[in-house]
Amino acid sequence: MTSVGLYADLQTLHDLILRERECAKTLAVDELMAVIEEKEALFQRLQPVEHAGPEVRALAEKIQKENRRNAYLFWSTLKFIRESVSFFNRQVGQTRGYGVAGGLVYSGSSGMLLTGKV
Repeated sequence: MTSVGLYADLQTLHDLILRERECAKTLAVDELMAVIEEKEALFQRLQPVEHAGPEVRALAEKIQKENRRNAYLFWSTLKFIRESVSFFNRQVGQTRGYGVAGGLVYSGSSGMLLTGKV
C-alpha cells in the first residue's frame, strides 16, 4: 500500500470515528450501524506498514486519541445505564412483603415497575 493510499484510508477512518461519536451522541442507531460497517470494510483493506512518514504517523496518533475518546464515551454510557438499572432494581425490586394474613409473602416478580403495576 502506498503512503498516499494509506494516508487517504486513515483520513477516511478518522472521519468515520468522528461520525461514529456523533451518531452515538444523537442516538442515531441505524446510521451508527452503517458507520460501523464502513469501518469494518475499511479495516479489511488496511495493511500493516513498516515505514510510515511523519504525516501518516501524526494522523495515526490522532486516530488513536479519537478512538480512545469514543471508547470512553461508550464505556461511561454503559456504566451509567448499568447504575440506573441497578438503582431502579433496588427501589422496586423488593421480593418479599406481607400477605393478607400478615405473614411474609415472597414474590418472584422484579418489582412493580417491571410488572406494569405502577
